Parts: sequence; structure tokens; C-alpha cells
Amino acid sequence: MAVEVELEIEAVIGLEVHAQLLTRSKMFCSCSAAYLAGGPNSHTCPVCLGLPGSLPVINRRAVEFTIRTALALNCAIPEFSKFDRKNYFYPDLPKGYQISQYDLPLSRQGHLDVEVDGRLRRVGITRVHLEEDTGKLTHSGAIDTSVSSRVDLNRAGVPLMEIVSEPDMRNADEARQYMQRLRQLLVWIGVSDGNLEEGSLRCDANVSVRRAGAAELGTKVEIKNMNSFRAVHLALGYEIERQRLALLGGEPIVQETRGWNEAKGITVGQRSKEYAHDYRYFPEPDLPPLQVQRELVDTIRAGLPELPAARAARFRDQLGLSGYDADQLTASRDLADYFEEVLVALGDGAGDGAAQVSRTAKEAANWVIGEVNRAVNEASGSIAELKVRPRALATLIRRKAAGDISHNQAKEVFEALAAADAAGTTEQVTVDEVIEARGMRQVTDSSQLEAWVESALAEEPQAAADFRAGNERAIGRLVGAVMRVSGGKANGPSVNAILREKLGR
Repeated sequence: MAVEVELEIEAVIGLEVHAQLLTRSKMFCSCSAAYLAGGPNSHTCPVCLGLPGSLPVINRRAVEFTIRTALALNCAIPEFSKFDRKNYFYPDLPKGYQISQYDLPLSRQGHLDVEVDGRLRRVGITRVHLEEDTGKLTHSGAIDTSVSSRVDLNRAGVPLMEIVSEPDMRNADEARQYMQRLRQLLVWIGVSDGNLEEGSLRCDANVSVRRAGAAELGTKVEIKNMNSFRAVHLALGYEIERQRLALLGGEPIVQETRGWNEAKGITVGQRSKEYAHDYRYFPEPDLPPLQVQRELVDTIRAGLPELPAARAARFRDQLGLSGYDADQLTASRDLADYFEEVLVALGDGAGDGAAQVSRTAKEAANWVIGEVNRAVNEASGSIAELKVRPRALATLIRRKAAGDISHNQAKEVFEALAAADAAGTTEQVTVDEVIEARGMRQVTDSSQLEAWVESALAEEPQAAADFRAGNERAIGRLVGAVMRVSGGKANGPSVNAILREKLGR
């Protein structure tokens, strides 16, 4: 019976994601946009403080970044746009209004595809528009119990891009995946650092519930104060269940703005939800309308990199990688670039070019997804700082493939190179230098290998008898014995072949 009740209700979710743009200066003045640097209220001027007589000037770079994002999200770019005043009063809004966009934004009608549990869902993008950020309030306690606050206006006026989705998501999993994919895209195209902890990327959610199949939307509730993917998922999960129980119980759902209380794991009411007319929008009188030239749009479009979804598809289709591997490699643009540089290096020294790249793509992917990612995460740095450069990794993969070193030895070599990196060593250590210094190079000479095999057979007669009797696992004991006799220098595949020949299998 409980399952039937669950199926009667569906959620309707739309997200408003705010991303700070990677510009050097603020949206309408020359103050530094690096608001975390310096003391509180140190990056301010008459313009971002809203002092009488000051006039704003549009940051061209911020406009270009917004168009760049809109094009990556398949949006249409109108030729005419303008800025508006959004009027409301709050301690971190020094002018008493925010310069934003209302009825004529920089873009409209795009989409972003996300995959959840093997299902592809297309989430519509209503608009991508540009505005200025507010200052920052620091409360003395939890937002619902705080008795005092401090205001820092360094952030006031920082370029802020708002990406508004259609209400196309139906559960918290889809919303989290949408936000993760959106962040990946923004960082990939270089318009935002996507740092949720520092507030560079923030999310408000609009959520309602209705009986499944109903055409009309339910009463919409906005949730604020979500600064992580986990918070988005948990807050939406809680709010959907709260509204579901209210709907099934015949209780009214109030249109309001609620905040996410991380400590208590609940949403709490903050104020009644505003409508557009409450903000008294009107065209910003101090800024001219924007005429977006087609030539500018075409130039920005031509400058877009291959996007993550297209790159993952190419990795699957051209290299034969699995969907999982392709998604892992395109988690960041730097990682995808590193992987492709490894493939190029492998092709350069292979003699048969693209064929060698195709054969070793999986091996390269395993190293990049595994060891490279681990080394970068442990160093808490970026892949650009890793001294194990793509050409060095390609050399390591070739040495392993040639049988010069074993898989475990290859991992040891990688760790040695990464350790030199972590220690801040300035001199570049090569793969071959590590192999030689540690005496790792494996012996492939057949006469020497046969001598070691004979010693191992004499040492492990029972294992030899077991293998002849059909126990396949016994070969492992024999190979291990050869490795002990050789001090780990014997080439494993060659030893395996010689053992099988001598034992008649």
C-alpha cells in the first residue's frame, strides 16, 4: 500500500545556478574580482558601493564568457539585450538594487543532457543571463538562530552568471547529476573555477510536487543556502518528502523561500516567496542596451573547445573505451588532455602510429584513471604540476609492454617519479634512470631463464607434479619460485612459457 502512495506523487524541480566568472575586475568597475584576497571591504570603490554620482561600465569579458557558456549549452543568442534594475533591500546589497537582466537576457532556450541510472534526460535551459554578485554576510550562528551578522562588500559587483533550467527534473538524483555536469562544463570551457566551497558556484532550487500525470504544477518552494552537490541532493530529498506528506495529508503548501540547515538536515522557512513584480524591474538607466554582433558570436563559437560529451563519445567510438573509462577521462579537460598526450607519445615511438595508439588506449586509460589521478589527489595539486609528464608515462608503458619490467615494478617506477615531484625535486628523473638505479630491468635471455626454471623445479617438485596432474594454479607457485631464485629479475611471461614447455603443457 505504501508503494502505491509513493507512485502517485511526482516532484518537479528546476535549478538556478549562479557561477562567478573568471574575470580580473568586477562587473561594472575596475575593482579586483579576487574578493577573498585582502581584508574585508578592501576591494571597493564608489561604483560597487553605489555612492551617488558613480556610473557603471560593462565588463566586456564577462559578456563574452556568458555568451561562451550559452553557446556550450546550445542556447540561442539574440541580437538585442539589456540590463535591468532588480530592486530589493538587504544588508549585503549596498545600492539597494542589483543590476541584472530580466526580459531581454543574453541567451534563451538551450539544453543540457544528463545521464542518470543509464537513462538520458534532456534538461531545458530557460536562459543564461548576466548580473552582479552581492556582498557576503557572516552570521554569528546558524542562519535560523543568528542574532548578529557582519557584512563584507568585497564580493559586491563580482560578475555573476545565472543559468536557469526548465522544471524538467523529477528527483534529487537528476538534480545532482545536472549540477555536476553543469559545473564540469563551466570549468571545461574556462569561464568559472566552479569552487563550491568558496561560493564560486551556488545553487537555488525550485521544487513542487503533484499527483503523477497531472498537468498543473504544484505550489513552488525555493530552497537557498546549498553549497555542495551533497547539500543539493539532501535538501531536495527532504523537501520533496515534506511536500509529499503535506499533499497526501491535505495540508496547504505555502509558496515561500526556505533555507537548507546542514546541521539539522532540514529546510527551514525564511520568508514568503517574491514574485517578479515585487522586484519592480525596470531598464538600467545608466547602461546602454547591448547590440550583440553576429561576428562576435561566431568568433566565440569558433573558440569553443571540444566539449566533454563529444570528447567522451570520441573516446568510445574511436578508441573502443568503455563508457565508464570515457567519463572518467573527461571528468576534467586537463585529465583528457593528459591522456591524449600519452597516446600521441605512444604513437610517436611505436612505428605503426594509430594502430599502436588503438591497441594501447585501454592500458593508457588505466594508468591515467588510476595512478595519475591518485598522485594528483594525494598531492592536492593539479595535473599540470605533476612531474610524471605524458611522455614519461608513455615510456613507462612501453617498458612494461616490452617485458623490461613487471606491472608491479612499473607502478614502483611511477611512485618514484611522483615522490620526487612531491619532494619538490627540481631535476627531472627519467623512467630508465629509475629502472637502472633500482636494478629492475628484467632478464629475457633464454639460457639464464632456463637455469632459474630448473632451480625452481628442483625447489618445488610437488608444485610441478600438481601442474602436470592438471592443477592450473600450481603454475603460480612455480613462477613465484623462479622470481625468488632470480631476485625478481626474471621476465614473467617468458618464465611462464618455459615452465609450460618443460612440464609438457
